[in-house]
Amino acid sequence: QVQLVESGGGVVQAGGSLRLSCAASGRAFSSSAMAWFRQAPGKEREFVALTIRSGGSTFYTNSVKGRFTISRDNAGNTVYLQMNSLKPEDTAVYYCAAEGVWHRTSYYLNTAYDYWGQGTQVTVSS
Repeated sequence: QVQLVESGGGVVQAGGSLRLSCAASGRAFSSSAMAWFRQAPGKEREFVALTIRSGGSTFYTNSVKGRFTISRDNAGNTVYLQMNSLKPEDTAVYYCAAEGVWHRTSYYLNTAYDYWGQGTQVTVSS
């Protein structure tokens, strides 16, 4: 059974940093896309960052470029999101997602992913 377990969320002041982790188990994901999405209250879930495969290209939504960094461990089954210079508008529940099979859709869409974590709350106070 595949599981994605996020950790590292919390409350931080604006300008601070947090590092989210997502540990995947149940199958190998080193050749799969893994991503972070977030959902703020009253808003739709949105793409944040993506790593195509272990050691592969990374992509970010414009609002986090230069502040957030996505990375993986050597085995490829743990993905991290280093978040610096946090802003109140970054407040959301952050979800880890992993690709199971290729869905012929953009990796920026949540429909590209088969597995999801339970989410971790990030709150940035002003």
